[in-house]
Amino acid sequence: MARSAEKRGKDETAAAEKKVKSTGKAAGGARGGITAPVTPSPELAEIVGKNDLPRSEVVSKVWEYIKKNNLQDEKDKRQINADAKLEKIFGKKSASMFEMNKHLSAHLSAKKA
Repeated sequence: MARSAEKRGKDETAAAEKKVKSTGKAAGGARGGITAPVTPSPELAEIVGKNDLPRSEVVSKVWEYIKKNNLQDEKDKRQINADAKLEKIFGKKSASMFEMNKHLSAHLSAKKA
């Protein structure tokens, strides 16, 4: 049976924490880059929650929010029409899906060790 991305991420985190406790050394593997936990800003936390998440999960949750609230432009699906919460993130009324990650990065900080 296939594991969800969230379950796989939790399993990887648990395995990494177990390795760190047993060896006293930092865990190697895929816990950097897009899978490294990040802390959302208070504005972004209104959409994705306040818990630390991998960047990939943040992007997924933002897309869920966009689709749930029907914020994609009807004529050009690449454009996202921001509501009040997303406007705090984007800093404007509309942004392209390609700009979105740039705006999200400004609202994410690396998890403090």
